[in-house]
Amino acid sequence: MEKYSPKIDTYIEKSQDFAKPILHYIRETVHEFCPDAEETMKWSFPHFIYKGKNLCAMASFKQHCTFGFWLEKEMKTMQEITQNIEKNSMFSLGKITAVEDLPSKPQLQKAIKEAMELTDMGVTMKKTPPSKTEMEVPDYFQSALDARPETLEIFEKASPSFRKEYISWITEAKTEATRNKRMEQSLEWIAEGKGRNWKYERK
Repeated sequence: MEKYSPKIDTYIEKSQDFAKPILHYIRETVHEFCPDAEETMKWSFPHFIYKGKNLCAMASFKQHCTFGFWLEKEMKTMQEITQNIEKNSMFSLGKITAVEDLPSKPQLQKAIKEAMELTDMGVTMKKTPPSKTEMEVPDYFQSALDARPETLEIFEKASPSFRKEYISWITEAKTEATRNKRMEQSLEWIAEGKGRNWKYERK
């Protein structure tokens, strides 16, 4: 893993013109306050990794950008910042269309430092207990779906059993590498409207 990944360079370059300064600003701010941060692409959007753990992530779409922290639910700073923002899963800062939409530099510094401290303490994302009728979508899978609005729409409109099969398959993975591989495959199949066991379904 690299401090500055060429894949992130390519991602930013391919983004909409309005998004480029936003993504550059987020990127430089994260590195400024977390010198040990490394970059990688996960689920088709840029992630910043700290000591092997997901610290935060950003993404760009046709009309807005998003940014958020993996441990947001544990972060007092983010709770203060996002009080009046319409949240979207892990992308807790809402729809960003200009650098001015982001929190101030001191706020971002405080948030990044808090996320680092929580990671150092070994804090992990809390899992929400699933309801009896509907299986809970893990935060990491929800975030991957959020990054692909069209796939998310297909997934949300599908039957509970359709969703459950994918969620079970992903969450039962023994390693993160296997989980990520299954997630990538799931996103591809869902985008095509295929069920988890489509290969075995009768034509």
